[in-house]
Amino acid sequence: MENMDDTSGSSFEDMGEMHQRMKEEEEEEEGEAGAGGEEDGEFLGMKGLQGQLGRQVADQMWQVGKRQASKAFSLYANIDILRPYFDKIAGELYGPLMLVFTLVAILLHGMKTSDTIIREGTLMGTAIGTCFGYWLGVSSFIYFLAYLCNAQITMVQMLSLLGYGLFGHCITLLVTYNIHFHSLFYVFWLVVGGLSTLRMVAVLVSRTVGHTQRLILCGTLAALHMLFLLYLHFAYHKVVEGILDTLEGPNVPPFQRVARDIPVVSSAVLNTTAKANALTL
Repeated sequence: MENMDDTSGSSFEDMGEMHQRMKEEEEEEEGEAGAGGEEDGEFLGMKGLQGQLGRQVADQMWQVGKRQASKAFSLYANIDILRPYFDKIAGELYGPLMLVFTLVAILLHGMKTSDTIIREGTLMGTAIGTCFGYWLGVSSFIYFLAYLCNAQITMVQMLSLLGYGLFGHCITLLVTYNIHFHSLFYVFWLVVGGLSTLRMVAVLVSRTVGHTQRLILCGTLAALHMLFLLYLHFAYHKVVEGILDTLEGPNVPPFQRVARDIPVVSSAVLNTTAKANALTL
């Protein structure tokens, strides 16, 4: 009986130890599972943080690209807004520019039909310099004077006004270069040149306030415009010829050889000389 009790006690103790071991193993498994869950949470947290940073960088890059694109579109829009302004300037100056070139061609025609000595390579530059110098120079001077007189006119308008004013000069010079009558020139100078000058004066009068300012501005423009036409008709050819003579030297004709006269020797002298030579030999 005692043996049975001993064996039964030992079996109960073994069962208790096994149960304790199983319980400890379960606790260890639960601990490992908890630790694994914490590690998975930490890994997922790091992964979520990296994804959030990536989204922020992508958003910033998108915003920067969007701002640059908006600046580019705004710049193109501003250029597109200014395009009609440049088209307007080109449209206003196209006619005056063609009239200036027409005046250049008429001056060249007048130089060729007159008695002026023509040298290649110099007439074109002189005519272009004279016409464009007058157009740009007088326009700038009148614009500056208009600024002092408080006239409401822009530089582009002044260029256009003076350029169209050269239409009378073109008509007058084209007719008088082919028909050489001074009385005819004076008629065209007063009528055609005067009408084109009066048109410019009328525009300046409408844009200027004050009698003194109008008198100064319009009188200066009218005097310069009419005197320029007189200069082109009477003095331009002579001035150009003088400039060319100064730059290239006077028009000296090339050196020519002149045949000399050989004196006639009489036949008696020749016969005497021949006989003397024969006796000597």
